[in-house]
Amino acid sequence: MVERRTMPRHSVKRNATIAFDGGEVSCTIRNISAIGAALDVSSAASVPHEITLLMANGHLSQHCYVVWRKPRCLGVTFDRLNEPNVA
Repeated sequence: MVERRTMPRHSVKRNATIAFDGGEVSCTIRNISAIGAALDVSSAASVPHEITLLMANGHLSQHCYVVWRKPRCLGVTFDRLNEPNVA
């Protein structure tokens, strides 16, 4: 199999939340890179194409687009790098 990733991913296994208009879904960040991540979810079917990934107990958010999905896993690409929320 040919590796198509342009950036190395790092295994993290961190809890996070996927937020979108109309709801939230708990997830686990399986791996992450500077440009995207793989997320484990209970059901990928309920997650829309455009999401916000909330990490570090909501102190860090990242606008994302779903680029692939399996029944219990999503691949996302980051829209842009956000600054940490220091509220």
